[in-house]
Amino acid sequence: MNEFDQPKILVVDDEEVTRLSLAEILSLEGYRVASAGSGEEALQKLEEETFDLVLADLVMKEVDGLQVMEAAKKLSPDTVVIMLTAYGTLESAIQAMRQGAYDYLIKPCGAQDIVASVESGLARQRQERRRRELVTRVEEMLRALKAQDETLVAASRGAQLKRARFLQAGEIIVDLQKHIATLHGQLLTLTPTEFRLLVCLMRKADRVFSCQELVREVQNYDCDEREARDIIRVHVRRLRQKIEPDPANPQYILNVRGVGYMFTSPPHPSKMVG
Repeated sequence: MNEFDQPKILVVDDEEVTRLSLAEILSLEGYRVASAGSGEEALQKLEEETFDLVLADLVMKEVDGLQVMEAAKKLSPDTVVIMLTAYGTLESAIQAMRQGAYDYLIKPCGAQDIVASVESGLARQRQERRRRELVTRVEEMLRALKAQDETLVAASRGAQLKRARFLQAGEIIVDLQKHIATLHGQLLTLTPTEFRLLVCLMRKADRVFSCQELVREVQNYDCDEREARDIIRVHVRRLRQKIEPDPANPQYILNVRGVGYMFTSPPHPSKMVG
């Protein structure tokens, strides 16, 4: 497995010795590891990049492990969260699991227990991702069948409809079959979430999507508008950094204040390429 394909883990603990020890144990197992010495630093890192797993101390000053977990889950619902706790806060750790944590480890914990919990959490994550991919494929097949039915109806009236493989807007071209996108002929490095977000917006250019609609379309996840806004804002910002000539003054992905986002391409309207 390529180094950059290895799961990325964020270790959060305000005790330096514990934090360094955990990071070293996981690094030796081949994982890509980042660390944060406080809950506040963890929130900043979560805004900057996506992690597959977060290993967080439950009790920290200012921002605690529960708040870190809440932020991680908002930004990426399938992030695995494992809590570190002392015997005195065991009840809180159990409560954390009720709120979405995958597991908890009682400090001090051995390297074998840490690695086993991490491997188990990531295995469940992979299984859940495969399940969602299967559901998505089935939904796509159903949509394709529906589209074919509509094509047959139209053909009976003399129309010939052709399924399109590509989406194009300005210098952005998306290959729906290969799940890749290019800008000025250069391949864009997009995460699966960013790719689905771009496709969703381009397919219905000039239509305003609410943040709830985008979360439902892109992540197959229902939430309230406030939570959806927090989730989508981060993904839109990252996508703009990759496709916009000037992310601070976007041309493609526009914010419609109080409503949501829309995709537009003034020089060349979004079109389907056969």
